Amino acid sequence: MLCAAVFVLGVAMSPWAAHAAEGKDAKPAAEGADKKPESDLPALPADKTVKQSVRVGGRTVSYEATVGTIPVRNAKGKKIADVVYTSYVAPGNDPHRPVTFAFNGGPGASSVYLNMGAIGPKRIQFGVDGDAPSDAAVTKDNPNTWLDMSDLVFIDPVGTGFSRSLEDEDQSKKDFYATEADIKYLSRVVYDWLVKHGRLRAPKYVMGESYGGYRAPRIAYELQTRMGVGVNGLVMVSPYLDPAAIGDGDALSPLPWMINLPSMTAAHLESQGRLTPSAMEDVEKYVRTQFVTDFLAGRSDPGAIGRMVQKVSAYTGLDPAVVARLDGRVDIATYLREVHRNEKKIGSVYDSNVTAFDPFPGSAERQSGDPILEALLAPTTSAMVDFVTREVGWKTDAHYEALSYAVNKAWDRGDADDKPVADLRKAIGNDPNMKVLIVHGYNDLSCPFFTSQLIIDQMPTFGQTQRVKLAVYPGGHMFYSRPGSAESFKADAASLYGTKR
Repeated sequence: MLCAAVFVLGVAMSPWAAHAAEGKDAKPAAEGADKKPESDLPALPADKTVKQSVRVGGRTVSYEATVGTIPVRNAKGKKIADVVYTSYVAPGNDPHRPVTFAFNGGPGASSVYLNMGAIGPKRIQFGVDGDAPSDAAVTKDNPNTWLDMSDLVFIDPVGTGFSRSLEDEDQSKKDFYATEADIKYLSRVVYDWLVKHGRLRAPKYVMGESYGGYRAPRIAYELQTRMGVGVNGLVMVSPYLDPAAIGDGDALSPLPWMINLPSMTAAHLESQGRLTPSAMEDVEKYVRTQFVTDFLAGRSDPGAIGRMVQKVSAYTGLDPAVVARLDGRVDIATYLREVHRNEKKIGSVYDSNVTAFDPFPGSAERQSGDPILEALLAPTTSAMVDFVTREVGWKTDAHYEALSYAVNKAWDRGDADDKPVADLRKAIGNDPNMKVLIVHGYNDLSCPFFTSQLIIDQMPTFGQTQRVKLAVYPGGHMFYSRPGSAESFKADAASLYGTKR
């Protein structure tokens, strides 16, 4: 699900990794969990399926829920990992029924967030103001599940959920905790699931949230060109698409600052009840024009910084004195603290209007974790484990890793920062029938929507205006936690899938 301002979780997730690296998030108990060879552990259970149903749009949709495993093998055929998936499949094995493969991000996030927060048949509340770790881990039918228009397969990468490596720590890093290896083995998992369940003739969709949004276009291209599997459509949720553009530490480039300002402005407008697409047009035009000119002029134009301070203060609602001290360059960490300072609260990087009390309000620097991230871990983990072990009956003594900081810390980023956009272009160029839906929440500062807007604006015109759509909804990184945004998201997805509603 998550996407970090530096590198992300997919929580659904990101910036949690950036904050953890700075020592600002609580250290999870799972740190270093990968040091014991997984092969010493008992075998995972056999696949288990139960029949369930959900009410969607006034009708009952029956389905089979399965928790199962896909083995990962090396070039010599030796099994080196177990990848655990959760699938929801309509009975009948209709070869024309779409199947959607969903990945969260991190790296280090399981797929529980898209599963039980966004499109699965059951959901648990998380990601909005007032949520708490002690909230009951009780799921309800999801009125906005996509199960009425597609079968759903949620895949937990190695080191997340119950998925595990069977190799030692060093080899696991090479085979699973690296950008390029990740794309290759997960693409093979998708292929193997399709073969295992006889679904190669089905329309296929790949969905990714946060760092999963980094994965999605790359997996689609890998499936096209290496696995021999065509992909009908991509859905990227709060995607981490351009690592070079995210962040606010490069004082010489206006790009990170101009990307972050619209999301700060959206949060301010929402707090005043004035957030609309038309209300956002002014700031989006400003960051493309006068902001860039004044930023690059700097001290060479005596009026440039003053103009920036005036405009940025008005857009964000921050005290002009604070903005002036920053020369009009408001970084994310400062914004999240200052915008709620009078209440002695802190905002979430995933949705800056979701807050928690600051346990150290007098400290010069923030010393606590993210309000959304730390509130969602307990209820989502408990709900997922209860579903898997009690409802489905897939019994295991292993711990469910909803968010693995150990995986995130071990990750080898490599030099593939430009690959998701490049692979997206190539995948679309290869297949004139492929469609893409990129979706964001206005208030997300971990993976701001304006990054995707700029990327789309720079894409070639080979039909992308008809085939690549950007939609932005009220909310943050996990905008789907808001019923209205979840409903709008499904409506846009139905258009992508060609489904009548």
